[in-house]
Amino acid sequence: MSYLDLHREVAQDIDAEIETALERLGPLANTTRDSVAKLLDHRKLRHPLSVLPLLAHAIETGNPRPAIPLSAVHLLWWTSACYLDDLADANGTTLCGELTENETLLASVITGNAMPIQILLELDLPASTRSALITEILNGWIVSVDGQIDDMRGGARDASRTSVIETYRSKSGAPFGMITAMAAIFSGAPEEKIELWREFGFLFGILWQIFNDQEDILSGRHEDLLNGTVTYLLASVIEDASPGSREHILSLCAAAGRSHHARSELAGLLRTSIALDRYRTEIEALRTEAYRILDELGGDETYLRALRHLVDHASGMLLAPELSPAVVSGAA
Repeated sequence: MSYLDLHREVAQDIDAEIETALERLGPLANTTRDSVAKLLDHRKLRHPLSVLPLLAHAIETGNPRPAIPLSAVHLLWWTSACYLDDLADANGTTLCGELTENETLLASVITGNAMPIQILLELDLPASTRSALITEILNGWIVSVDGQIDDMRGGARDASRTSVIETYRSKSGAPFGMITAMAAIFSGAPEEKIELWREFGFLFGILWQIFNDQEDILSGRHEDLLNGTVTYLLASVIEDASPGSREHILSLCAAAGRSHHARSELAGLLRTSIALDRYRTEIEALRTEAYRILDELGGDETYLRALRHLVDHASGMLLAPELSPAVVSGAA
């Protein structure tokens, strides 16, 4: 079984769980329900990461299906978070079809906060378990927002591999650490395993952010460069550059938001053989650490194999060299 096989088996059940959650909004607020439904329809996630809590739960228990409500929570959380992230970068652009920006903003608050908690309140759980799950959602939001604000405030001049990984661990790792810890709590795992699952989620989130960074480059949109986002690859290139080259790269970063030429030159520097060889090595080290944690966790081998497959997908090296190592003007 691969994680894609599992997703095909349960996708309709996850949709049904979300539809039930939407129906619960109806008696309280029909307009809000309609707005949330439009947001969910518009913001379809491209990758089936809703399988992650199913896999974690199945590794602990042998059965993924009881964790379907957590998959719905995960999907709702990310739908909200992705919209809020886009909104921060959009400069007032309308991002969701029929809804205005303000309507979508309000709908996203309900989608990522109220609806996940409503789902948990409907489950037949001990009070202590429910409280622990809700605490994970609250802490997941707090830590990920903290990382997102750090990301927005961060500049290329002070960036390093270490600083970017710390930001990725918060803004991208926290949501995955949240949902894997929730799956472990839901399965009845002991505290030490819950913390190990949380650490796996944080690491998976770092890998997934690096995967997402590569997809942005491959798309040709270069939204990260346009928005001034310092990615791990960009920080690596800056950190490894000679002093003269570093100043030139920083000048390109400063101009990239308004200059297509600066973005193109900077994108080329990110895709040299030297930069990508080290990038590949560092991704492989992160993947090895994820495997190590899974080996320590143990559990149902069928679902462990599926989760390793998902780790392989997240840690794929998508980029290939586009240019020969550049001779950067102004280099020392």
